[in-house]
Amino acid sequence: MAREALSRFTESAGYVPPGRRTPRVTTSVRRAPERNESTAGRNGDPAHSRPAVLGEVRMHIAVELGYPSDIGAQCNAVRREVIERLRTWAGMDVPELTVSVERLHSVHSRHGDRERVR
Repeated sequence: MAREALSRFTESAGYVPPGRRTPRVTTSVRRAPERNESTAGRNGDPAHSRPAVLGEVRMHIAVELGYPSDIGAQCNAVRREVIERLRTWAGMDVPELTVSVERLHSVHSRHGDRERVR
């Protein structure tokens, strides 16, 4: 999901070496508490009309991005894509999702035999 969101930023993807394009993900998953079906929907309970939530996920995604690029837009795209898909496909709430940039790759960092650019 995160890799797909980042693939839309072609100007950044070209700077990241192929072996560094897979984000690292750490998750914590908790199942939703059991609902008491006898009280669901009573007194106009809006929770009855919502799809059942199976649980919640807390997630940290570390990415490597190309530079120069719009780092904030890329992190926001990852966050939106992951949250939307987890809610839609897995029925999971995502109360906490952190996207961090582990490393930036510039056009200059791709050439190890050249002098360092400052």
